[in-house]
This record gives sequence, structure tokens and C-alpha cells, in this order.
Amino acid sequence: MRTMHSLALAIGLFASATAFAQAPAGAPAGSTALCKDGSYTSTESKKGACSGHKGVKEWYGDKQAAAPAKTTAAATPAADTKADAKAAKAEAKADTKATKAESKTASPSKAAAAGGGAGQVWVNTESKIYHCPGTHWYGKTKQGEYMSESAAKAAGNRADHGKACSG
Repeated sequence: MRTMHSLALAIGLFASATAFAQAPAGAPAGSTALCKDGSYTSTESKKGACSGHKGVKEWYGDKQAAAPAKTTAAATPAADTKADAKAAKAEAKADTKATKAESKTASPSKAAAAGGGAGQVWVNTESKIYHCPGTHWYGKTKQGEYMSESAAKAAGNRADHGKACSG
């Protein structure tokens, strides 16, 4: 009988998980939304997600499956239902902690901001350092903008590690 309950719970979880939109294959693990500037976020709620990134372009929903489907009290003994619910809650809490830890370590792998192009550098407006196309931080810092290298220098910005993009 217990195996039957576990099977029903597994089927319910699978069915509810397919009801949510899936993040695209190129999105970082744990992503819940695509921002309008092309970056991703892993915030738990839609409210405030992508603030500073021109808002949410597409919401993928919760990072984890919805709560397990409820079973009727007549079909299962009350003790089993309570134990199963408690175990499912503990597992969901552990998954949430693991996902939060993953998202904290994955922050440098943000997608490049939309824009740029030939002859454009990315200026981190907070640090006043500009990054060349193809470098690690090009278009990826929290605050910044694209501009020509000469405009960046004229505005008092300096090259990352002192290495100018053009000769």
C-alpha cells in the first residue's frame, strides 16, 4: 500500500512540474526569468525580479516543482499522509537551500547585456573601468553602459588591467 502512495505522489509531482514554463537550454541553472536586457535572474518571486535590467521579459515560474498533489483522506491513513507531507516539505526546503547556494556561486556567469557592437567597450559605471569585447566582464557587470573606447577614456574611465582594446 505504501508503494502505491509513493507512486501516486511521484506521478502528481511529475504532472505538476510539467505545468510550469521551462527555462531555455542556454539559461543558467536555476533561472526563473529572462530580463529585457538579456540577463537572467533566479529570484523566487516575480516582484522585483530584473529591477535595474529593464524588467522581466519572460517568467519561467518557480525553480522547483509545485507542491505535491493532495490525496484524499479516505484513500490513505492519516498518519501516512502527515508523514509523507512532512517528508516532502523537508525535501523541498533542502532543494531551496541548494538552489540558493548554486545561484550565489554562479553570479559571474551572467549573460552579456544586449547592445555593444564593433568598436564598443563596456564601461562599469561604478568602478570606472572599461572592458574590451571578448573579455570576461564585457557586458556583465551590474551597472554599466556601452560606448566607444575614446569616449570612455574622455569620460575618465580606464582600461581593465591597463590593457587598451585598440593599439
